[in-house]
Amino acid sequence: MNKAIFLDRDGVINRERGFTYRLEDFEILPELIGSLKEFRKRGYLLIVVSNQSGIAKGLYTQNDVELLHRHLQEVLKKENIAFDEIYYCIHHPDVSKCICRKPDSLFIEKALARFNIDPARSFFIGDKLRDIEAAQKANVKGLLIEANTPLSEIMFEIH
Repeated sequence: MNKAIFLDRDGVINRERGFTYRLEDFEILPELIGSLKEFRKRGYLLIVVSNQSGIAKGLYTQNDVELLHRHLQEVLKKENIAFDEIYYCIHHPDVSKCICRKPDSLFIEKALARFNIDPARSFFIGDKLRDIEAAQKANVKGLLIEANTPLSEIMFEIH
C-alpha cells in the first residue's frame, strides 16, 4: 500500500489571504517546494484537499480555481515535482449541502481508495481544526499548523 501527505491549500501551500482566487494574490509559501521534494523522497504521494466555498457564494468561479491550480502545477513541474491529485469542494453550508467539504472526509476517502493508500501511514497537514477532523474521520493522522507556517517546521513529525 502507498502512503500519502494530504495538504490543505490556503495557509499550507499558499499564503492565507481570505478568499484567494486571483493569480496576482496567489503566493506559494517559502520552503514549500523543498518540503514537497523531501516528502517524495520519503515515498509519499502528495494530495491536496481544499474547501473553495467562494464558488458557492458566487465570489469566484471554478475556472478561477482551476487557473490557480494549473499555475501551481506548472511552478512545481519546473522543480520536477507534482501533486498526484488536487481535490476541492465547491460548496458552502449556507448555500448547498455536501459531504465533500471538510470537516467531512469524502475526498480523503476517495484518494485512499483510488491510490491504494494506507491511512495509518499517512498524514493530513492543515491550518484549521476542520482539516484535522476530516483526517480523523478517515483514520489519517492530522497535523495542525498555524497558517503560513513553512512545512519544514513539522518535517520531524513525518517519518
